[in-house]
Amino acid sequence: MASYLREHLTFDRAGIQVISEDSGDGKGGKKLRMEGIFIEGGVKNANQRVYPVQEIAKAVETINSQIKDGYSVLGEVDHPDDLKINLDRVSHMISKMWMDGPTGYGSLTVLPTPMGELVKAMLTSGVKLGVSSRGSGNVNEGTGHVSDFEIITVDIVAQPSAPHAYPKAIYEGLMNMRGGSQIFEMAREANQDPRVQQYLKEAVTGFIKDLKL
Repeated sequence: MASYLREHLTFDRAGIQVISEDSGDGKGGKKLRMEGIFIEGGVKNANQRVYPVQEIAKAVETINSQIKDGYSVLGEVDHPDDLKINLDRVSHMISKMWMDGPTGYGSLTVLPTPMGELVKAMLTSGVKLGVSSRGSGNVNEGTGHVSDFEIITVDIVAQPSAPHAYPKAIYEGLMNMRGGSQIFEMAREANQDPRVQQYLKEAVTGFIKDLKL
């Protein structure tokens, strides 16, 4: 039976570049892209797993084939506990992946969803967000080598001091803080109103400072 595999890369480890582009909506809106390493091949990672280069290349080719065929490869903020894509947590869409040596690189576009607007506000406020591949494969218990690997998506995650602690704290803190639910609902309107976008950015920046993580 294939295992559920998640591999986290920090902002710096992934060499993430945040790129701002014209949204093409005719209103002067901007969209953000994140580009960098999505998964490393041929090296033992922090989870003591090794993804052979040929496995990475095959998985990257599959993702690109899906995109070429019109399939939307959506990603979320943080990781769920399974391979299902939860539409209420979608923040971005993968636009392409490619190989450079043993490494799988990719580009994703932040979407104007509630979670996407939160990601956008964090990125434009200087928060360094990482990426984490989500997929399945068979792991050799002796060597840690992965076979039959498939990438389902690549999620956006924060850089925690303990594994998976920071993203959970951000989401739960937002929902529990005074005015947090208003920030979340505000994100639904932010895509169409520059004034709301600015207010959202200021609100999220203040929220992040208050977390003191």
